[in-house]
Amino acid sequence: MHLQSSRLYYRELLPTDDVHMFALDSLPEVHTYLYDPVVSDIRQSRDVIAYVRSQYTERGIGRMAALIKGTDEFIGWVGLKLERDINGRGQFYDIGYRLMPQYWGKGYATEATLFFLDYAFNVLGAEEVNAFAFPTNGASLRVLEKCGLKQVETFTYNGQESVWLEIKRPTEP
Repeated sequence: MHLQSSRLYYRELLPTDDVHMFALDSLPEVHTYLYDPVVSDIRQSRDVIAYVRSQYTERGIGRMAALIKGTDEFIGWVGLKLERDINGRGQFYDIGYRLMPQYWGKGYATEATLFFLDYAFNVLGAEEVNAFAFPTNGASLRVLEKCGLKQVETFTYNGQESVWLEIKRPTEP
């Protein structure tokens, strides 16, 4: 699957992305507001890629590599993930992103989120898309809210207070 928005293109994560994923997930500042720890071995990144690739087959969707058009710079991962059993929900589409710090504040997370919301509603036929984040992750919450997600409740995830956000399928006028 190869998708694109105005400045970015998205493709499946590949085993050869291991170096980029390790560079991303070995940075403490990237993990400030994440539920999983900083990785210390590239094999952990390879395991993550293998897990995401299994989601493509088993669930039909998974996070995707985000690259800048024209330069092919790997900036992180973005997109949808079919989740289960979080915050009392059965199965739902979760939208998320994780970018290298040098690409923060440039509108890439917003661009990708808007693209994948459109994809969820217009290609996958989703009725709702959700996200969750730490309440102290102001930058991420601003991106999600700018894209139309609304905070609907707080809950505890992996022992951490978290904010649950949702957006419903837009209705035709």
